[in-house]
Order: sequence, then structure tokens, then C-alpha cells
Amino acid sequence: MSDRAHESGPAFADRAVYLPGADALVVADLHVGRGEASAVSLPLGERADLTDRLGTLLDRFDPGTVAVAGDVVHTFDRVTDRTLGTLNALRDACETRGAALELVAGNHDTALPSRWDGRAREEFVLSESGDRDADATHVARTVVCHGHEAPSTDADRYVIGHVHPTIEIEGDRRPCFLRGPGTYRGGDLLVLPAFTRLAPGVAVNDMRTDAFDSPLVTDADRLAPVVVDSPSEGSGRGADAGDAEEALRFPPLGEFRRLL
Repeated sequence: MSDRAHESGPAFADRAVYLPGADALVVADLHVGRGEASAVSLPLGERADLTDRLGTLLDRFDPGTVAVAGDVVHTFDRVTDRTLGTLNALRDACETRGAALELVAGNHDTALPSRWDGRAREEFVLSESGDRDADATHVARTVVCHGHEAPSTDADRYVIGHVHPTIEIEGDRRPCFLRGPGTYRGGDLLVLPAFTRLAPGVAVNDMRTDAFDSPLVTDADRLAPVVVDSPSEGSGRGADAGDAEEALRFPPLGEFRRLL
């Protein structure tokens, strides 16, 4: 367990978030196999890009758990041998560093159970062991789910993918997180950018609530973007980029639109 587990508040990184109270690293929308299924590619190849970047995050945060918030694979109807090899490489990267890999199924993952020898959950519940109320009767919970359907579990925080949010600032489009304190069932909402760099993402600047296509997004104007300013974004670097990252926090979209 990392010393960071005793810190409070999420730590934003390269298209990922570390939750100290749960000692968990959460990513979303790997879309493994997208490179194989389409004409897009990365200089190092999809497998190397995903495993290298995840390895950097594992070395930085040393989490006990890595949770993937859905759309683990890209192709709806099959999981190829190459895709399965990448998933096994990601699991190996976690296990060699002492982390458990937990997969949550997204709308793309209909074929995943036919090839994956582990479990793919509908949602994954994290207990925030370091986050208790004054009389210690309530332990905060985080639900990790994909976001295309409403979760069955009530929680203090919900972490989802599905949306692939990006934000455009002065003509530059960057992947972003979206924070919505108290916006879903009275709990906080955190929307993650796609971990794959093969997905172009969706600019949320002018998106209204219904355009998010997620029942967990109830008021888009209250979602506040967070952009991680990292030299590794788009460069293919990974090994030393984490220490140079800075989380840039913006006002909620309703206010942000008026400032642009």
C-alpha cells in the first residue's frame, strides 16, 4: 500500500485517478483492440502504449487495486487473441506490482466474458477506509461503473467513463475529467477521460445534459473540468512524466461557457 493512501482527495494523473482512501487507481475506456479493428494506430503500438502508461501509474501510486470503469475492449462481438494478449499483459503489469486488476463491464464488453478468465462486474464498490464521519459509523463508499446505466448501489461517490470527455481551450483539445459534487443521488460524480489515446474524445464545452448519454449526468452545467497538464500527453513518453503533471481546475461548465 502506498503512503498516499493516508492522503485525502483524488489525485489526477495521465487519464487516470488515484483514490487514496480506497488505495485504488481507476481508469476507464481502454478500448483494447481499437487499433486492430480500425485504421488508427500509435507509434509504439496499442499494447505497449497501454501497458507502459499503466506501469508508470502503478510505479507512481503503488495502489492495492486497479479498477477499469468499463469498455475494456473495443469490438462488441469478439475478443481476438491479440486483444486477449493485451489484457493479460495489463493484468501481469498489475500483479507484478502487487495490485489486483478489477474489470467493470461497459456497453462494448458484451463478448468479454467469453474470453476473459477473470470476472467482469456490473459495478465495483470501493470502501474509503480513511474517510469516516465524526462518530465513525459511516464508511464512505465509491461505486466504479461504466456510466451507460444507473448503478444499483448507493454511494458517496460515483466514478464513471463512457463519455470520453475532452475540452477545447483556445483551439487546443485536451482530455479532461469532470467533477460534479453532489450531482447524482446526493453523491459526487467523477467522469474520467478515455485511457486509450486512440479515441478522439468528445468536446464537452457546449454539451447539454441529455447529450452525455448517461443517467448519472443530471446537470451538465454543474460539472467542473479538470485537465492534467502533462508533457507525456501525445508524446509517447511515460517513464518520468508523472512528476511533472499538474491538475488544472476550471469552473463548472455553466460558468465556463460564459468565460470563453
